[in-house]
Amino acid sequence: MKTVALAAAFALAATAALAADPIEGTWQTQADEGAFAFVAIKPCGPAFCGTIVKTFKGRDEYKSPNLGKQIVTGMTPDGNGGYKGKVLRPADNKVYNGKAAVSGTTMKLSGCVAGGLICKSQTWARVN
Repeated sequence: MKTVALAAAFALAATAALAADPIEGTWQTQADEGAFAFVAIKPCGPAFCGTIVKTFKGRDEYKSPNLGKQIVTGMTPDGNGGYKGKVLRPADNKVYNGKAAVSGTTMKLSGCVAGGLICKSQTWARVN
């Protein structure tokens, strides 16, 4: 009986260790200047990075020059359930200090300047 319980404990621990971080996955951005994108967020070194994998105008997919562009970089857990890193806004090609917070199937992503005094945010929806 001890062997079965020990095997079950190891199986549960292994499953938890292999579970994806909440920020990992593909996310749909909010529309910005009439277009939106799917961004795949994956581990990159000790952090998470997000790359544009599909772009849309209206409901139609189109080949944006931003395809393949990494727009989320160096996102690391902040210890309070959120993430901090850098965010690129393709519309103005500027990089901002970024924050992200995942809640279920949505993620609030903010980009800030002036030490966090001026921020803009979007809510992204998980695609998968």
